[in-house]
Amino acid sequence: MTPQPLLRVQDLVVRFPGRRKTVTTVIDGVSFDLAAGETLSLVGESGSGKTTIGRAILGLAPVSAGTVTFRGATISNIDRTRRRKLARDVQVVFQDPYSSLNPAMTVGDILVEPLTAAGVTGGRERVRELLDAVGLPADAATRYPREFSGGQRQRVAIARALALDPAVIICDEPTSALDVTTQARVLALFKEIQRTTGVAYLFISHDLGVVNDISDRIAVLHRGTIVELGEAHQVAAAPRHDYTRRLQMAAPVADPRKQRERRELRLALLAPHTSTKE
Repeated sequence: MTPQPLLRVQDLVVRFPGRRKTVTTVIDGVSFDLAAGETLSLVGESGSGKTTIGRAILGLAPVSAGTVTFRGATISNIDRTRRRKLARDVQVVFQDPYSSLNPAMTVGDILVEPLTAAGVTGGRERVRELLDAVGLPADAATRYPREFSGGQRQRVAIARALALDPAVIICDEPTSALDVTTQARVLALFKEIQRTTGVAYLFISHDLGVVNDISDRIAVLHRGTIVELGEAHQVAAAPRHDYTRRLQMAAPVADPRKQRERRELRLALLAPHTSTKE
């Protein structure tokens, strides 16, 4: 018997009202499962709908049709009380660690806040555990977000997401604001945390190159639909869809010659999709 997925999205549709009573469909019939301890990456260019899917799961974007279930229970369009309870199990790490952290609060207070809201005792001891888990010193608890680098602030954001031992963390472009070296360190941290806690990640990114190593599976989004979904190594090594190949060619490489070849191939792949209209 196949085990029930931890998170399931079925035929998800997200629509937003536009001007003059028009409606824009941002997500159109997206389906995928996320297993316990797995990393599924949603990859696509800006406007593909990947972030909207994460927001719909979190209740921050409307679910116009379809369902989102967590451990078999429907969580789409639930009331505020159930949404607060769900927050213990489904957390998020946003793209910009500085704007997601209250600059007027110390790191210790930032990490204690979700524990207090959930009625968890022993918050200060838990803060020390969380800081250690993300590779920050204990005295970081007394400092403010502005005193840290971008990578360190993202570690604080990850620690906050871990505070209540969630089953799923939605990672919305968590490394895109970081330099390449810091990106690699934060990605390594995500992997280590998953190894020790068993948390599942829904990892959202525009960069296929970034997610190759961290992902178990990759879903490629284009204009609100999944155009390719498969094991990470298969999608990376032998993409089946032209759009996936275009994303692959867009990923930067250190070798200038290979980078030029990739750019030329990407332009060739774009050519059949270019409109001939004036």
